[in-house]
Amino acid sequence: MIERNRFLSVLTHVVLLLGVAVVVFPVYIALIASTHTTEEIIQVPMPLTPGTHFLENFTAALLSTDTGTGLHTPMARMLTVSLVMALAIAIGKIAISLLSAFAIVYFRFPFRMLCFWAIFVTLMLPVEVRIAPTYKVVSDLHMLNSYAGLAIPLIASATATFLYRQFFLTVPDELAEASRVDGAGPMRFFKDVLLPLSATSTAALFVIQFIYGWNQYLWPLLVTTEERMYPVVVGIKQMISAGDAETQWSIVMATAILAMLPPAVVVLAMQKWFVRGLVDAEK
Repeated sequence: MIERNRFLSVLTHVVLLLGVAVVVFPVYIALIASTHTTEEIIQVPMPLTPGTHFLENFTAALLSTDTGTGLHTPMARMLTVSLVMALAIAIGKIAISLLSAFAIVYFRFPFRMLCFWAIFVTLMLPVEVRIAPTYKVVSDLHMLNSYAGLAIPLIASATATFLYRQFFLTVPDELAEASRVDGAGPMRFFKDVLLPLSATSTAALFVIQFIYGWNQYLWPLLVTTEERMYPVVVGIKQMISAGDAETQWSIVMATAILAMLPPAVVVLAMQKWFVRGLVDAEK
């Protein structure tokens, strides 16, 4: 039994609170800045209490096409692009990884393990390494400035395939034998047995892959040349003026807060499943 120590208990709580403060303080600054005008934000010191322009700034960021930031597309459109891209990447990665892991574990075909290791080796080749040939392929297929061009090159996932393969290897062979005796085919076994068993792992992967897709910056920056197809992360960067132009920081901060909301909602809504998917070992 671990002995209770009051000093250590207080120390751990202090360290925890300091860690929370370090993480939350930048978000607090962005939220406060989104309630002030740009003139108030650039004052020294910057106000640390809420202002009176909350609705004005958020309405301008979300709906207006004339925010003085250099962009002419409402942020609602960019949020929609980010949402579609993140969902397509998350769902696509999970679907492809499930099927590829299922084929590798439960089917016997020539060069089966070679195929698996070929998929696994791609972990060493991130998007940044293969970005030039990937862009060439997307351009030749006329997928620039499209949802397909934003999502399809990013939906393959060696990590998810590996995790599903390791999980399927722990599923007792008796389940496959029982399904075969009952007359269930491979896809019936996949749908009725493997999918329900892997629900928690799928939920955890969905949260991770959704945030991965939502935070993409480099690839969308390359394949989008029209504002209507900018995701919100690229939109925020384009809102920050270069040179002598004045940046509307109040609108930028309001947009940043709006950009945080969908990933936060996904994490909070799937928190229980996410934690179970990471730590639950029950089959």
